[in-house]
Amino acid sequence: MDARQLEYFLAVVDHGGMSRAAHALYIAQPSLSQAVRVLERDLGTRLFDRVGRRLVLTQAGHALVEPARQIVRGLDAARAAVDSVGGLEAGRVEIAAMPSQAVEPLSGMIRRFTARHPGLTVAVRSAFTPDDVLGMVRGGVTELGLAAGPEPLEAAGLTVIPCGRQRFVLVTGPDAPFPDGEPVRRELLDGRRLIVGQPGTGMRRLVDDIRASGVGVVPVVETEHREAILPLVLGGVGMAVLADSWTSLAERAGARVFALDPPAHLHVALVGRAALTPTAAAFVAAIDRPGLSDGP
Repeated sequence: MDARQLEYFLAVVDHGGMSRAAHALYIAQPSLSQAVRVLERDLGTRLFDRVGRRLVLTQAGHALVEPARQIVRGLDAARAAVDSVGGLEAGRVEIAAMPSQAVEPLSGMIRRFTARHPGLTVAVRSAFTPDDVLGMVRGGVTELGLAAGPEPLEAAGLTVIPCGRQRFVLVTGPDAPFPDGEPVRRELLDGRRLIVGQPGTGMRRLVDDIRASGVGVVPVVETEHREAILPLVLGGVGMAVLADSWTSLAERAGARVFALDPPAHLHVALVGRAALTPTAAAFVAAIDRPGLSDGP
């Protein structure tokens, strides 16, 4: 068993099949299939079962995923440490981020990082909940993660860097019946149609809390796609409760944005392992604790 075999195995896992993995690796599919068969022979067990036209991990395959990621990540860290002797001129950091935090503060973090290290690159992976982010960092899918939740983040075994708070705002169409510049009391949302996120997200949790308080909001659309929310709001489908990282985009698109009364916030944090590659460490050093909105 060698590192290349493990990289090939993980590519099949991550891309969901031999064909897509071979395309991503720029190798012929028969070569990839042969490498996986050799790895299975070395380990003495099957790693994949074929179900119809799909490859499904066996129990042994599932058991191999996290150790394989740690080995590959460790080798990447070793290569990066050697490369950094001559200065950080090349390298890549991978970050898992939730949708609203990918708008801000992540875009600002990346802007500062790439300005300071123009030879380095960033790969952003999507995650929808804090648990998704932590799982990707712990599992070695990414080195860093950007997460947000209603309480300060706790993550045993990981380094947590608080990055401030983001308040929730109400985003409406241009004809919303609320006075400009005034916070909207929650009871004024009674009977209003709302576009909501999926369970487990901060925006959905807040809407559920508003409903539990006796305010009869009507969830009309549930979506995992944040990019669909503004078009739905502007199309008159409903209002939305979003993190205020969306404020600038929403107002430029023609929507109206209101503070909520009482206010609610998300606590934002960057998480990572204790030992980072030089590239990831450079990213952390460049974030400069961005000034996130704490609301009024």
